[in-house]
Amino acid sequence: MARVTVEDCLRHVSNRFELVHLAIERVKQLRKGAEPLVRCKNKEIVVALREIAAGKVRFDNLDELAREAEERQAIKTLEAPVELPEGEAAPEAPAAAGTAPEGTPA
Repeated sequence: MARVTVEDCLRHVSNRFELVHLAIERVKQLRKGAEPLVRCKNKEIVVALREIAAGKVRFDNLDELAREAEERQAIKTLEAPVELPEGEAAPEAPAAAGTAPEGTPA
């Protein structure tokens, strides 16, 4: 798709007001880390309009897309390495249930 137009988007939403509302909600999701549903190297607003024009973003799946973005962001946060202040050691991980500490019989 060379250019995305309002007319392309209006095939999937009722009017321009709904288009603006849907696009801004999707831009917020993209800025929070949601994965784009179309491949392009554009700013978030253009990506959102391309997704709407492609029929991939609608009011009925907007909440689901938001939930996926939040889950992805939570996973990134959990996977991020934690930097400790200088001189502070990492806490020891607790032993798994049913395992004996090293050097003791099981």
